[in-house]
Amino acid sequence: MRQALRQLEVETKGKGLIEITREIAAFVKLERIETGLLTLFCRHTSASLLIQENADPDDQADLLSFFERAAPEQAALYVHDLEGPDDMPAHIRAALTQTQLSVPVAGGAMTLGTWQGVYLFEHRRAPHRRSVVMHLIGE
Repeated sequence: MRQALRQLEVETKGKGLIEITREIAAFVKLERIETGLLTLFCRHTSASLLIQENADPDDQADLLSFFERAAPEQAALYVHDLEGPDDMPAHIRAALTQTQLSVPVAGGAMTLGTWQGVYLFEHRRAPHRRSVVMHLIGE
């Protein structure tokens, strides 16, 4: 059994979904593990990870709209505001999504479905540099 660990740095431009499937797939291919498990971990409390449709951009627009309604930026709703009015809503959005994903690897590639992509979901308004740890284990 082999293991590989690498950190992926993602530059965001503010709120939105950034597809990182290509970068993750390149890591899996480079490591030449045919069968295994890939774990992805977002090292932040105001960003998260999603596996979501990557064919229709309307999907992303609807997700962003939903989360704006679910955790709005309204100062009167929150006590925590040390890092600005978008910080607590960002924490709530991250809590409602995931900071860790597991993806099986078969034939040396992620076993994503036809229309699935892996996304970093930035929940803050300002650009950030986000880190995603990729851990691959298998044979």
